[in-house]
Amino acid sequence: MKAGDVIHLTTAASVQFLRPIVVRVIRELPERHTYDGWVWIEGYQLNAAGDAVARRELYVRRAGVRAQALPARQRRGMVRV
Repeated sequence: MKAGDVIHLTTAASVQFLRPIVVRVIRELPERHTYDGWVWIEGYQLNAAGDAVARRELYVRRAGVRAQALPARQRRGMVRV
């Protein structure tokens, strides 16, 4: 995983994700020692529109992390007053 990747986290990544979330990765935290196949990441949790709603540090199983495409932004028309 690298900065800017958008990932989908479910229980395949960790039991803490009973409700799946989407995260934009800031960076991996390699200085934190983990079990083989697990990694700490820092990232922004995204809402359905793709906006960052919370900054998180997450412990996940690398094999359970899935790439996710960001939703296309809807263009808003200009409003005349």
